[in-house]
Amino acid sequence: MGIFRRLFGGALADGEPPKPQRLDYLNEALALERQGDYDAAITSYRLALRDHPNDPRILQNLAIALSRTGQADDAVRQYRRALEADPTLAGAHYGLGFLLLKRGDAAGAEQHLKAFLGNPPRGVDAQRWVEHAERALSALASELSTPPPAKLGGA
Repeated sequence: MGIFRRLFGGALADGEPPKPQRLDYLNEALALERQGDYDAAITSYRLALRDHPNDPRILQNLAIALSRTGQADDAVRQYRRALEADPTLAGAHYGLGFLLLKRGDAAGAEQHLKAFLGNPPRGVDAQRWVEHAERALSALASELSTPPPAKLGGA
């Protein structure tokens, strides 16, 4: 009889009405990403944002998934939202820096890569991300210091 009460909205044994269970959309999204299902992960991140609209970690993870599905414009927007919520979020600076670099926005890329290097993450894999950002900044600096090639021919 207890199961029928729960199915049809009756009270629990202690007399309290049942409370709806909320899914943990963030953990669901992370699991979907690990499986390589980025489109489904994006949906779960967006559902997680309904409960926590300004959570910088959710925004950053959504931006990563959007990047992996080729939705660069949306990824840039989500990285920017994450940085509005937490300007020290190293991963958002890193991701945004490289997206801006791909777009040809050297100044924006430089700003975010420097911010990333100013507060790099800690951990086992962190050094490879730091080295990647340092190489990109070095290449960017040499590119900016090299004058554009002269046009050939008369004009």
